[in-house]
Amino acid sequence: MNQSPQLPIAITGAGPVGLAAAAHLISYGQPFVLFEAGEAVGANIKTWEHIRLFSPWRYNMDKKSVELLKRQGWQEPDLEALPTGRELVDDYLLPLSETVEIKPHLELNAKVLSISKKDRDKMKTAGRDEVPFVLYVERDGEVSKVEAQAVIDATGTWGNPNPANSDGVWLSGERHANERSFYGMPDVTGKHRERYSGKNVAVVGSGHSAINALLELATLKEAYPETGIVWIIRKKSVSEAYGGEEKDALAARGELGSRIHRLVDSGIVQVYEGFKIEQVMSAENGTLIIKNATTEIKGVDEMIVNTGNRPDRTIFSELRTAIDEATESVKALAPLIDPNVHSCGTVRPHGEKELSQPEKNFYIVGAKSYGRAPTFLMATGYEQVRSVVAHISQDEEAASKVELELPETGVCSVTFSKPTTTSSSCSASTSCS
Repeated sequence: MNQSPQLPIAITGAGPVGLAAAAHLISYGQPFVLFEAGEAVGANIKTWEHIRLFSPWRYNMDKKSVELLKRQGWQEPDLEALPTGRELVDDYLLPLSETVEIKPHLELNAKVLSISKKDRDKMKTAGRDEVPFVLYVERDGEVSKVEAQAVIDATGTWGNPNPANSDGVWLSGERHANERSFYGMPDVTGKHRERYSGKNVAVVGSGHSAINALLELATLKEAYPETGIVWIIRKKSVSEAYGGEEKDALAARGELGSRIHRLVDSGIVQVYEGFKIEQVMSAENGTLIIKNATTEIKGVDEMIVNTGNRPDRTIFSELRTAIDEATESVKALAPLIDPNVHSCGTVRPHGEKELSQPEKNFYIVGAKSYGRAPTFLMATGYEQVRSVVAHISQDEEAASKVELELPETGVCSVTFSKPTTTSSSCSASTSCS
């Protein structure tokens, strides 16, 4: 790059994709700084560390990162094994963050509040491409400014969930009910066991994360028969959530549908089909009331919400970006990832060309580049940063290549590690449903 070559390239988010970006920058000898808001790398993954991924290790590791690790004596895991979230962090991300090439440039507990261009708000055009980016970073309650020649935003979408409300709007009633609500994937049979044992639990959503929660609740019910399980879906028929079952080309995914099908048929799981939540409110006794236009579901002790996540775009609101109005993804990606058309296995590889923004040298990568679309795969994120870093480093031949190789089936499938445990995430941040 010609502008301010002494300035680092800033990466926000030290998850799998952010760390991969660092590894690729190292391969080109580029200066960088990596900011992570959490206390450790992979902080978001730790919130679902009990979950086993859909895809084996070979599709969850970045090639340049593996090269970096192997140079320092790291032992590669069984490439065909399915890691849990905890194993992904402990056996891969943490060792990667501790490498001598990355550790000095990694800042933990460093939250990026906003990104702008030096001395220029969004309205100012003159000389915009020639001035550096300015990141406002909060550390220990103090905010300082860091200049960078380029920015790679890999902060993901996890931790910024969609509401249960079918209109997609957070209403005050749902917010007030949050102490009885869990947005994400609780460890129902593990550390959250006491929270759900013997309670009436409503699960909202029809994707793999929701089905995983239902299966774990059914296991819990075996030990605590008084546990009640309600499944609330917007689909008109619950059969739409079962998938192909025995006809599914992916046998394990078919097994997932068959298992939840049996639970519904047996009456263990009570289903409310075509239920579009309009309001969540607290009753006088403290339980939840979940309402649509015609029906009230009363006596709910706990609600597990698996309605997906959305990107937080506030940190780059002063930058010029092209965002799709529906998916909230990088605009050029929208037709490639639309979940109404694509599953994670049908999204074609893409790179810097599709990810480029009107703001030169600013890139949104990883799950955040997909916005609300749940079709993101970790391996796709690795290919994104490989191409982006090659372009930043003026290696246009490498930037234009497609180096992602995925099998036609299997990466988005569900595999069972134990009879009662499902793999319910095919990416590091969103499940592919």
